Amino acid sequence: MSERHTVAVLAPDGVVGFDLATPCQVFGTAQFADGTRPYRVLVCGSRPSVDATAGGSTYFELRAPYGLADADDADTVLVPGVARTGRADEEVLATLRRAAERGARIVSICTGAFVLALAGLLDGRRATTHWAAARELAARHPEVVVDAKALFVGDGRVFTSAGVAAGLDLCLHLVARDHGAAVAAAASRAVVMAPVREGDQAQFAATGVPDGRGSLAGTLAWMQAHAAEPLTLADVARHASLSVRTLSRRFSDELGVSPQRWLHHHRLLLARQLLETTDLSVPRVAERSGHGSANALRAHFARELGTSPQRYRHGFRQPPSDGHPRPR
Repeated sequence: MSERHTVAVLAPDGVVGFDLATPCQVFGTAQFADGTRPYRVLVCGSRPSVDATAGGSTYFELRAPYGLADADDADTVLVPGVARTGRADEEVLATLRRAAERGARIVSICTGAFVLALAGLLDGRRATTHWAAARELAARHPEVVVDAKALFVGDGRVFTSAGVAAGLDLCLHLVARDHGAAVAAAASRAVVMAPVREGDQAQFAATGVPDGRGSLAGTLAWMQAHAAEPLTLADVARHASLSVRTLSRRFSDELGVSPQRWLHHHRLLLARQLLETTDLSVPRVAERSGHGSANALRAHFARELGTSPQRYRHGFRQPPSDGHPRPR
């Protein structure tokens, strides 16, 4: 791409430090195979130095290198979680309204959804926030359709996420939307993201790569290595030396998803990466990603991504970085 996508991360007083660092880390880490970076990240403060919070208390002062005016040309404007949910700086609200009017992508993490609601940007939209604040958001802003169960929600050009780690989910999802699964997978590995997190929306940005922690790490690695094979739940349980019932419970407890759903997400991610980075035909991609047939792969793409494998390849094709031909 000729110009980098600018992400403006707003830093009002009372911003949650972790939520602010999350988009900086994810978008700042993302890069193409040749090492070029697709995003430019700006931290834009309501004043040069703002109070940052953790757990509701002020723990440190944060210096913002850019002002709110610098967000006026950003492609994405993001509001991290904030300590104060009942009010917001009028300059911040004005910045968000201007961004929405010119068609920028608007994003919030955790209680940042309250700021979007105060700006009127969630009226009539489906949105989410931290589960502990969802009832308050619905009460304060009845015009918002609050989904307390979703990890993140996209409604048009406006995206909201639940608390803490769900901000990672959403940022990785946006990287995948912008630049495909391979770029998102690399960013996910860099931030040691959990393999797959279930939510109301499919979490396609998850890498499917175990992070080496938890009792299922070895089993997840084995499932990845054998993803092209017709694995059954009994096969996975046998490898893990567990009963099917215990295996399912472990997946639910540690990953928040069933073994079948984890494998389904990994296979879809694998198919996306193959379409982006190889010249393999659609039937061969289906075979190597464990979908079995081209028709099954097309059905999964239509259901999960709303597109076809060929259209997806056309949209997210990546040139080889070493000058060598792609695998066929």
